[in-house]
Amino acid sequence: MAVETLFEGATPLARRLLAEAPHRSDAAMIARAYQVLADLTEEEKVATVNAHPRIGDDPARLSRLSLAEQGADPRPELERLNAEYESRFGFRFVVFVNGRPKSEIAEVLRRRMENDRNQELETGLRAVVDIARARLGK
Repeated sequence: MAVETLFEGATPLARRLLAEAPHRSDAAMIARAYQVLADLTEEEKVATVNAHPRIGDDPARLSRLSLAEQGADPRPELERLNAEYESRFGFRFVVFVNGRPKSEIAEVLRRRMENDRNQELETGLRAVVDIARARLGK
């Protein structure tokens, strides 16, 4: 699977991984992705997180992979929580859905609103790589 597909586009993280290609294996690329997160600038981190679609977004705006992971059931509650989250932190909420229902994801979003900005950005970035790892496993 193409790196850009795994990371929802030519994000700063994806571009760095592509610049280092080829990787010994998919597992080596994912391990390297976790390492590269620490080297990204603040602006690159936000751009990488913001490349992911909003949880519960309109299905027409989701990538094929995100639609398969999230389902096509938009929820007004998630729309409201996403707006609050983005207002508080300045970037999108990203979570590894892993088949969990949207009601559970809404609860995760509420809990994560209690984090500070740096902690939340790092959590979102790790989720970006977790999602890519899971996509490779399919």
